[in-house]
Amino acid sequence: MVHFTLRQLQVFLAVAHYEHLTRAADTLSLSQSATSSALKDLETQFSLTLFDRVGKRLQLNEQGRLLRPKAEALLAQAQELEQSLRQHAQAGPISVGATLSIGNYLAVGLMAEYMAQHPQSTIRLDVANTHQIVQKILNYELDMGLIEGEVSHPELHIEPWQQDTLVVFCHPNHPLAQRQRTQGGLTDDDLQHATWILRETGSGTRQAFDRAMHGLLPNLHIGLELQHTEAIKRAVEAQLGIGCLSQITLSDAFSSGRLVPLAVPQRDFSRQLYLITHRQKFLSTGLKAWIALCQQSLHDTPTSPSTPSVPA
Repeated sequence: MVHFTLRQLQVFLAVAHYEHLTRAADTLSLSQSATSSALKDLETQFSLTLFDRVGKRLQLNEQGRLLRPKAEALLAQAQELEQSLRQHAQAGPISVGATLSIGNYLAVGLMAEYMAQHPQSTIRLDVANTHQIVQKILNYELDMGLIEGEVSHPELHIEPWQQDTLVVFCHPNHPLAQRQRTQGGLTDDDLQHATWILRETGSGTRQAFDRAMHGLLPNLHIGLELQHTEAIKRAVEAQLGIGCLSQITLSDAFSSGRLVPLAVPQRDFSRQLYLITHRQKFLSTGLKAWIALCQQSLHDTPTSPSTPSVPA
């Protein structure tokens, strides 16, 4: 006989997420007293203390942290079973996180294909930087993430996905565009004298840029740090400086001639894109289908993207 209920687990997980009884109760459409009773009953039934009471906050203790992934997995399986019983659907709702370059330029196409294959399923996309996506995966707010940055965490399953490369670029009338026509590319001295417009710290693009510029970082002049790739492109178009973004975000601007790539042969701007999930995450039918679709996309996308050609 099972001595706990799914409602008790829902209450436990909501309190673990919000660290507050009232906010958890509001999310579950329960009264505060009912929420408190469900949590107290769960702890009492098994002689457990799952939270440390810190003022009005309820913070997970060691026992609570051990229970959380198992409760998440069990509820996910129960929700998938309910989905199948109610709608006879093979794939239930999933929530995906993607970093900005992936979310704006790759994930939307994948979502369209997923929805075509699973029309009765729903998919939610959360676009943020690598650090934010990782935190949401660890906090069970997202089912999986597609990220640009390199991460290492014992609770994450990290799978290499696609290859990508960053490209340095500028306005066609920028002095560096003229300089590279005569010298065939930029030197480290050119890079140190330029004004840069870059993504913010915590983004995968910035992480790859910093790695490529190893040894030069203290001497670089960073004029602006912006959170959106389109804002960076507009700032470079306004001749406020030069930028460095993923090649997948720049193809239209290069084709139209609004921006031009700059060759930096002595620096390695290649990088890896990754799929990440929580190691304790239950892989529902919908989540498995999404992961398979992402993996299938590798057959349709070049695995070693080439750097755009530099105008002569």
